[in-house]
Amino acid sequence: MINPEILHNELVFQTARSGGKGGQNVNKVETKVELRFDIKNSQQLTDEQKQTLIDKLANKLTNDQILVMYHQTERSQLANKEKIITKFNDLIKKAFTVQKNRRATRPTLASKLDRLQTKQRNSNIKSLRKKTFED
Repeated sequence: MINPEILHNELVFQTARSGGKGGQNVNKVETKVELRFDIKNSQQLTDEQKQTLIDKLANKLTNDQILVMYHQTERSQLANKEKIITKFNDLIKKAFTVQKNRRATRPTLASKLDRLQTKQRNSNIKSLRKKTFED
C-alpha cells in the first residue's frame, strides 16, 4: 500500500473559470481546479506500481498516461483544491487495495427449501388456471 501524500509534489494544478451558478463570481474568478498526475514519469512510483495504476485507472487516463481530474462545485479555489486532493488520495488508495478472493459457498438448506416451496406454490397457481374437461 502506497501513501498518496508522497505523490503530492508531482501533482500539477491548473485553474479555470467554473461553469454553473454563481453570477458575477463565476464570470470573474477562476475557481475550477484541474489536477494532472503524470504516471509514466513519476519518480515516487516503481514500474510495478505504475503498471497497476495504468491498468486500474485506464478509463481515467489520457493517451500519454496522465491522470486528469477536476473539481468545480465550490465557490472558492482553495476549497476546490482541497476536494480534488482528497478525491485523488481516495482514488490512489482504492487502486492499490487488494480485493479479497471470494470463497465459494453452497446454498443453505433453508434457501433450498424456500426455493422449492416457491416453485410448488407457482406450480399450483398455474395448474388452477388450466381448464378441466369432464366427460
